[in-house]
This record gives sequence, C-alpha cells and structure tokens, in this order.
Amino acid sequence: MNRREKSKNNELRNLRIQTRRKGKKELVNWRWIRTILLISFMLSIFLSFISEISIKKSTLIVSIIITLLFIFLGIIFDIIGVSVTAGDESVFHSMSSRKVKSANVAVKFKKNADKVSSFCCDVVGDICGVVSGASGIAITTILVKDYSFDILITTLIVTGIISSLTIGGKALGKSFAINKSNIILYEFSKVVSIFYKCK
Repeated sequence: MNRREKSKNNELRNLRIQTRRKGKKELVNWRWIRTILLISFMLSIFLSFISEISIKKSTLIVSIIITLLFIFLGIIFDIIGVSVTAGDESVFHSMSSRKVKSANVAVKFKKNADKVSSFCCDVVGDICGVVSGASGIAITTILVKDYSFDILITTLIVTGIISSLTIGGKALGKSFAINKSNIILYEFSKVVSIFYKCK
C-alpha cells in the first residue's frame, strides 16, 4: 500500500470516527417530533377542509386556479426551507449587531434551520402536494362528468400535469433558493417579524 492510499484510508477512518462522535451527541428530539406530528395533522385537516369546501361546488376554472395556488404555495415554502438551510448565519449576526430590523429573527431561523426546513419543505410542502393531488381528482371528476372525457386518460393527464408542475417548480425554486438564500431568508424574516417578536 503506497503513501497516497494510506492517507486516503486515514482520512476515511477519521471521518467515520467524527461521524460516530456526532451521532452520540445528537439525540432524537422527541418533543420536536411530537410537535411536528401535531402541526402536520392539524394543518393537513385545515388545508384539506379549505380545498374541499372551495372545490366542491366550483367550476372547472376555479378548481384549476385553486390547484395551482396549492402547487405555488408548496413551491414557495420549499424555497423558504432551502434558503434557511443554505443561508449564511454570520451575515445575519452582523446585521443584528447593527440593529437591522428582522435580522435577529433570521438568526433564530438559522439556529433552528433543521426545524424550519422540516416545517417548510416536509410539512407545508408535502401537505400542499397531497391537497393539490386531491384537487386534481376534483378537476378530473368535472371533466369526466360535464365534458364526457375518458376517465383513464383524463386521470393520467391531470396527474402528470400536477406532478410535473410541482416537481419542475421545486427544481427551479431550489436553484433560486441556493443562489439567493440570504435575501430570501431576510425577506421571510421581515414577514414573520410582523407577527413574531424575537428577543
């Protein structure tokens, strides 16, 4: 075994040791898991209820607009979640020390980036995906019932359009979020600071 291979093996061994040490320190935050499960449950019921009420007796155009709104909401929250993870905390510490409005809220978000990202991407993003899928069923029902479309083809096309808009939108959003993470996080913090005062 030559010197380069030994060096690689040592680096891998050190990486494994560091990972094990981190794993021992980072215990599962059961309180956060219980909180996020409850929030997910309540938010899912609320958004599903809004979707059900608004689409139940609506026209095709209104159903499409509501579905697009849920897709857009999921993409926006995905962008926020990625921005919180990718943002530079030191920038906001500097802004906070100069008393820039809302910078302290951004610092708080960065310190809890895993939770904020989980809420935005997983909770809101995934629920919006489920609700937009349910809205797609309503669109399919209208097309089949009122316009005599074939149920199988209509279902496949509507599902495909919703999926491609969601996935494509999130793919574009992630690139934007990574490149503009600090400004997105700051603008989001400004909005949140209207309702939440961080000490």
